[in-house]
Amino acid sequence: MSKKFFRRKEQREKKKIALERIDVLFNLAERVFAYDKGLANRYVEIALAVQQKAKVRMPRKWKRRYCKKCHSFLVPGVNARVRLRQKRMPHVVIKCLECGYIMRYPYLREKKERRKAKK
Repeated sequence: MSKKFFRRKEQREKKKIALERIDVLFNLAERVFAYDKGLANRYVEIALAVQQKAKVRMPRKWKRRYCKKCHSFLVPGVNARVRLRQKRMPHVVIKCLECGYIMRYPYLREKKERRKAKK
């Protein structure tokens, strides 16, 4: 077998391990948040560092659970405000109450309809 095969396999393993670590770190952040917010935020920073180093996409499950600006772990109702907006195109608005940063995410259904319309 060629060296390329082993490199690809090695890369796949690294990415798989990185995704597992990201998942573990976010689960820890979720558990610890009630007691120590600073530690939860640190877990998020470590998960982001792992993600960047391994060149892996952040799983959708966790993508919206941290602030893109201050990297703090977001818990709706505690340090994040979640609203639904209908103007222009329907979207979810998440506001970080730590730094005031606003993140907007369009509804998935609307995205799918737009994709169908383009075809």
